[in-house]
Amino acid sequence: MNRRAAALCGAAAVVAGMITAVPADASPASATARRTAPAADTPRAAAKPTWKKCGTKNYPTLQCASLKVPLDHANPQGRKITLALSRVPHTSKKTYQGPLLVNPGGPGGSGLTLAGFVAASLPKSVAAQYDVIGFDPRGVGASRPALNCRPGHFKPVRPDSLPTTPAVEGANLDRVEAFAKACASKYGDLLPYIDTVSAVQDMDAIRGALGARRINYFGYSYGTYLGAVYAKLYPERVRRMVLDSVVDPTGVWYDDNIAQDHAFNTRHRAFMAWVAKHDATYRLGTDPERIEAAWYAMRAALAKKPADKTVGASELEDTFSPGAYFNGYWPYLADAFAAYVKTKNDDLLVEAYENFGAVDTAGDNGYSVYTSVQCRDASWPRDWDDWRDDNWAVYKKAPFMTWSNAWYNAPCAFWPTGPAEPVDVSNDAVPPVLLFQATDDAATPYEGGVMVHHLLGGSSLVVEQGGGNHGITLSGNTCLDKHLAAYLTDGRVPRGNGEADAVCAKLPDPEPLTAKAGTGTGTASSRGATLHGLIGFRG
Repeated sequence: MNRRAAALCGAAAVVAGMITAVPADASPASATARRTAPAADTPRAAAKPTWKKCGTKNYPTLQCASLKVPLDHANPQGRKITLALSRVPHTSKKTYQGPLLVNPGGPGGSGLTLAGFVAASLPKSVAAQYDVIGFDPRGVGASRPALNCRPGHFKPVRPDSLPTTPAVEGANLDRVEAFAKACASKYGDLLPYIDTVSAVQDMDAIRGALGARRINYFGYSYGTYLGAVYAKLYPERVRRMVLDSVVDPTGVWYDDNIAQDHAFNTRHRAFMAWVAKHDATYRLGTDPERIEAAWYAMRAALAKKPADKTVGASELEDTFSPGAYFNGYWPYLADAFAAYVKTKNDDLLVEAYENFGAVDTAGDNGYSVYTSVQCRDASWPRDWDDWRDDNWAVYKKAPFMTWSNAWYNAPCAFWPTGPAEPVDVSNDAVPPVLLFQATDDAATPYEGGVMVHHLLGGSSLVVEQGGGNHGITLSGNTCLDKHLAAYLTDGRVPRGNGEADAVCAKLPDPEPLTAKAGTGTGTASSRGATLHGLIGFRG
């Protein structure tokens, strides 16, 4: 393919045509200006946040505040927007290492609660040395304005994601075009500034408001790209940086999606093999290929007759894709799968959809920001024939998520803003960065971690061998967490001679819910489920 760009969590299906609610010629100059970072290593002048208690049952010491920043950082005296911040303050009286900004990815993920999770999950002696700072990026959650382009966009039952007829293809295209038009109509003045570079400049504004010369940073998934871009624009303002489940920045965004489609398919087949291994529980056979065939037969049946008038083929994909992010969901998905195949009982399937796949039909702020950032960050081809050919070619080898991902990102074909240029994150000026990557991660395939390891001079790569979960630190793997704690304590990073600087064994796969060995909801699984609830399912 000769044109590259798309969104992290799905190969995009695009169509000819473009909305012009926002002048395309207004964006390139703005993009260039917003990539010019201040050189002086001094805090920005900004009002200090006023922190107020906002603790929860799980995170009672959380504090909240807000910060006004320019909509366009190239015009600091112009329109202001508001960022929502959270904090778990340091408690150590001997050692204070500054702010640790955390981001859950997305783009579009809220980071307010993540601050509480990180502070509670790190060793107490380590967390005590940092102010753990969460934030909702521009457009997200409690930040204002918050985007909500088209309430009900994911209301079931949606058209089948597999465009086997012109009518099905047309229905999907109409739907994604309507989403892009709604975003243009409601937020045309904001969309040129909902992008990664603007979010990075917001992070530096947070740094300035905190009075810190340098920040520490901990990002998951898309948050690794956010961190890498920050390090590129502000290398002298990075003290320590942890990137977990690493985006390949050289594939922003189209090549990343193609790689991801293949990786998701592989991970789905790993789930089939796990079901086969536990045939004594699920009674679907011991041949993973036959079990996979039964899954696709279930999909075909639901395409004709959705379960409870709610779970059709597209909703089924929504339900099972979280299992590729976190295998702690496998026992629940397998129960639902087996019940439908063996007895046509769809109760557990509908319950699994509601727990794992359903989107609030009143509106999806996260998706609105996701599309806004990814469509703005890089150029997208506008010729639908190109995307039709590409996605069918991928589908032949990786049918599980290819078309679902395509439609998830297809609004970028109609996006009203002109594209920015992806940032070259190669960097020899930043202090040692610590990277974590599972070899079988589907959302951010392993190659991304290796690539960033090469691009960031002095970085160290810690690999979870055989691991397939997305977001692997603070999820119960003591080997990984040992390296994380050492780095945050005194900056120590492992150094090896091979591709990886350190290798950790993966956590055991879960057991079926009915197995004598347990329910699969022990401490490690619970922590993993909590983390994955915070970082979400779209990078």
